[in-house]
Amino acid sequence: MAEAPRVGEVIEASTTAFVAQCYELYQSPPLGSLVKTKDSPRELYGFVYYATTTSLEPGRRPIARGKDEASEEAIYQSSPQLSQLLKSEFSTLVVGYRENEIWHHYLPPKPARIHGFVHLCPDGEVREFSQSLSFLNLLVNTSLPLPTDEIVAACLRQMSQAHEDPRAFLVAAGKELALLLSSDFNQLKAVLGRLK
Repeated sequence: MAEAPRVGEVIEASTTAFVAQCYELYQSPPLGSLVKTKDSPRELYGFVYYATTTSLEPGRRPIARGKDEASEEAIYQSSPQLSQLLKSEFSTLVVGYRENEIWHHYLPPKPARIHGFVHLCPDGEVREFSQSLSFLNLLVNTSLPLPTDEIVAACLRQMSQAHEDPRAFLVAAGKELALLLSSDFNQLKAVLGRLK
């Protein structure tokens, strides 16, 4: 399977999530993207649920510089050091792993490795991963610092783009969500409303 370009490197990890720093400023994968990193002999898979661009120095915030500039690009042209003083990072919720070509849609036994390379999964791999929708249980029942329904919907929208028939995939995912969220109609309605 063709390997997608690296989008970052793991800088923080736990069994449930990892944070990766992007190699290029502002180049974090889209919200809900499926990404992977290696922890031999496993490949860990997760969804991007949060991204930030901040100063490299903790506690030091960027300051406004564009008052006399004609465009945002002009700010970076007149202050080329800015790209070396800022960093973009993204947080990933781990939802499964692959070992010996077998998919497991639950948490891996160990966290990702620090400095592990992070790749955006190509469409073929997204289709393989999503042949089973059992990862939705982990996704729906996780505690994140932002609304879960936004993340679930973003993940499903991103995954649907890898399928030949995006609508059929979303319908199947909607049926699975109806089972998982049968006792929470409001959350189900919120997720399904964001899938359009």
